[in-house]
Amino acid sequence: MPPIEHIIILFLVGLLAGFINVMAGGGSTLTLPALIFLGLDTATANGTNRVAILIQNIAAVTAFKKEKHSKFKLSLKMALCTLPGAIAGAIIAAKIDDETFKIILGVIMIAVAVSMLIPKKKISETVENPDKLKPSVYLAMVGIGFYGGFIQVGVGFLLMAALHYLIHINLVHVNMHKVFIILIYTAPALLVFTITGNVNYGLGLAMAAGNALGGWQAAKLAVRKGEKIVKVALIAGIFVISLKLFGVFG
Repeated sequence: MPPIEHIIILFLVGLLAGFINVMAGGGSTLTLPALIFLGLDTATANGTNRVAILIQNIAAVTAFKKEKHSKFKLSLKMALCTLPGAIAGAIIAAKIDDETFKIILGVIMIAVAVSMLIPKKKISETVENPDKLKPSVYLAMVGIGFYGGFIQVGVGFLLMAALHYLIHINLVHVNMHKVFIILIYTAPALLVFTITGNVNYGLGLAMAAGNALGGWQAAKLAVRKGEKIVKVALIAGIFVISLKLFGVFG
């Protein structure tokens, strides 16, 4: 069993990350480094993070369903396209060496932070056509699946952009589909990390409890509150963590 202080830290980190993940994306910029700083190697931290992601999105999908926001047929159609890429990405991530992964993670985290600083247009109320998805949507899902299986960090932003600009849906529906898609591709990715011995279930479940609660609450909120404060703190943390991953200090 993990030390009690580690359980408390991961629960609190997971709580914030789950809320951020479901509302927008980027929560893994908190959870993944937290696991690394608690002593896990990068491959095991990457795999362990999937335990929390899986349970978080089960909670979020359930919450959306209770709020009568679910279109499982369309969500599943897109989610199935992510599976090949997710499995391939997870296999590569499980085999990559520690130092290379830290460099990749640092670069991606800085890119995520920069993307948060770029002003975004408000997503308008548009109507989706569930019976007609463009080929570009399926191709995008394959690529996003690979990215999600490989590293997960910031995949929410990619999905939000793809869902909004390719099938023209509003923010509520974006998040509704997003959590379902991530749930589906996370299951086989977690299985790959488990088979390769890169999951610490004790730490993963401790964090998952926080992720699930945060994700549940985020899915039930109609309006995002305090987002600017969260983003400022998150961006500052990302840059500090990225510098540490690059070995700039201690």
